[in-house]
Amino acid sequence: MFKSLEIFKVSHAMASHAASRQAVVAENMANADTPNYRARDITPFKEIYRSEAGNTAMRVTREGHLGGALEARDASAFESAYEVSPNGNSVTLEEEMLKSVEVKRQHDRALAVYKHSLGVIRTSLGR
Repeated sequence: MFKSLEIFKVSHAMASHAASRQAVVAENMANADTPNYRARDITPFKEIYRSEAGNTAMRVTREGHLGGALEARDASAFESAYEVSPNGNSVTLEEEMLKSVEVKRQHDRALAVYKHSLGVIRTSLGR
């Protein structure tokens, strides 16, 4: 019954995505003064998780099913379209700080979903 719960996979994928995006944001901030450095970002989680066919498409819930896995796919970094400074750098520290706050909220949301789901399971088991 509790062998494979999709909610735990979703919260794991969301937390993993947040960690990947935080790494990219930190790299951007570290290279804020590097000449010709282009700011990068990662596709938002909702766009990665949303299926291309809409919400009616089937999703994989077990490893044996065909069609892939329930994970944050296509989380590769791409260059952001920000204004370039005279030295060729496109990092804006204010934007990166806002992204960092957004990433923290996403990670906290993933942990909240995970903890709440554990609480529901514990309650259903009578513990």
